[in-house]
Amino acid sequence: MTKYSFKSIAALLLFSGAITLQSCTHETKKSDEKAKYVIADSLLKTINIDTVNICPFVNAITLTGSVDFDQDHQVSIFPLVSGNVQDIKVQLGDYVTTGQTLAVIKSSEMAGYSNNLIIAETNVTATKKQLDAAEDLFKSGLSSQLDVTSAQVNYQQALAQLEMVKRVLKINGNNTQGDYIVKSPISGFVVQKNVTNNTSIRADNGTNMFTISDLKNVWIQANVYESNISKIRLGEPVDVTTLAYPDKVFHGKVDKIVNVLDPSNKVMKVRIVIPNPDFALKPQMFARVTVTEKENKQAICISSKALIFDNSRYYVLVYKGKGEADITPVEVMGTLGDKTYLSSGVKQGDRIIASEANLIYDALNN
Repeated sequence: MTKYSFKSIAALLLFSGAITLQSCTHETKKSDEKAKYVIADSLLKTINIDTVNICPFVNAITLTGSVDFDQDHQVSIFPLVSGNVQDIKVQLGDYVTTGQTLAVIKSSEMAGYSNNLIIAETNVTATKKQLDAAEDLFKSGLSSQLDVTSAQVNYQQALAQLEMVKRVLKINGNNTQGDYIVKSPISGFVVQKNVTNNTSIRADNGTNMFTISDLKNVWIQANVYESNISKIRLGEPVDVTTLAYPDKVFHGKVDKIVNVLDPSNKVMKVRIVIPNPDFALKPQMFARVTVTEKENKQAICISSKALIFDNSRYYVLVYKGKGEADITPVEVMGTLGDKTYLSSGVKQGDRIIASEANLIYDALNN
């Protein structure tokens, strides 16, 4: 092979290396340009940039549960007599007041009580006349003291019988027309109605006719799993949210802890009392309960809107200025409302993007 040929091959190799080097340099520049995403000025004007702070750490536990009646202000109405239901005046969900008529029962028992009243009153009248006659005869010397005493005993027994009949009649509504008037003992809502017109009922039936509940207070029955039992204390304040009112927070407190586990789902029940003056909370609503517990320590806190979750990790975007931001992994300790507590990743004073964070994160990754 000639010397000229060796020179040609060497030149060719050098030329090829130069092209490869130039190509690699070009790719590196493209990669660097890709990594240096700059947030547009128009977007910068619309996003929020917050400062990382140090806040008192508040531990929060989230429980699930449902709205229930306040059973201390709920009355189930059972029939005291047998008969036939007539003239039902209320429907399920109606609001009733104390003493309001709910229905009328035509009852032979009530007719019997009315008859007993007439008999007792007649007996009192008769025994009183017998007593007066015995006393007159005694004064005339035509009867003995024993006769007067016997007449007095009969009269007192007749009075006692009349009083008993009146009390029985009063317990059953004091109606002398053979009707039993079903009245509401409290003010509240009709939450159960198990009778219709012309229903035949018996006093020994265990089914209630109506249930009236005062919904000015309701109970939340919440489930506590074993891992959280030690964190629940009597009297602790709680916040409750519902699907019906996602932006409204109801405040209450832990009123009772049932210190046994439910055998079916292995949870402990806690009862929470919630004031319900506008009747917004309805029984059987799903509820989410947040129990907060303040601890004597400080923690880094950021806006929850700044948090990004991707690839099983949490991130924030630390703003460096001039439209540049860095993706920074963080460790989350807990979240309460619009605050998230971090154990690492950022420090006090760092500036982070707190709106449109997911949009900018995707742009930085792409």
